[in-house]
Amino acid sequence: MFSPYPGFGMFGGDGAGAEEGTQAHAGSALPEGVKQATPDDLETALRTVYDPEIPVNIYDLGLIYHCAMQDSGDVDITMTLTAPACPVAGEMPGQVAEAVAAVEGVGKVVVTLTWTPPWTPEQMSEDAKMALDFF
Repeated sequence: MFSPYPGFGMFGGDGAGAEEGTQAHAGSALPEGVKQATPDDLETALRTVYDPEIPVNIYDLGLIYHCAMQDSGDVDITMTLTAPACPVAGEMPGQVAEAVAAVEGVGKVVVTLTWTPPWTPEQMSEDAKMALDFF
């Protein structure tokens, strides 16, 4: 398979993959009166999670399709991976849920994996494209 980053299997893998709609949960209800995290806090947490095969975080790779905090402080995230057979398909949503749940001011976190629309390299940030020498 083609990979823009030599030596890394960015667009596939030997993993069993995960089904559409697979979910990971983390965190607990936010007590009343606790100040909620900001969108920047959530983005910062998402930038701490890396695909183990690529030296770029999942946020800059364009793997996060939706991230929203509810009035309760709970967070819903929809994400994808570079390929359904990605070796970390079953683990990555849990890592994302744990990273966001660790942010002060976040309640319960639900991460849902989707394959629609499929990820494409065009979804990467300019920083990610430069880091991967994608130009």
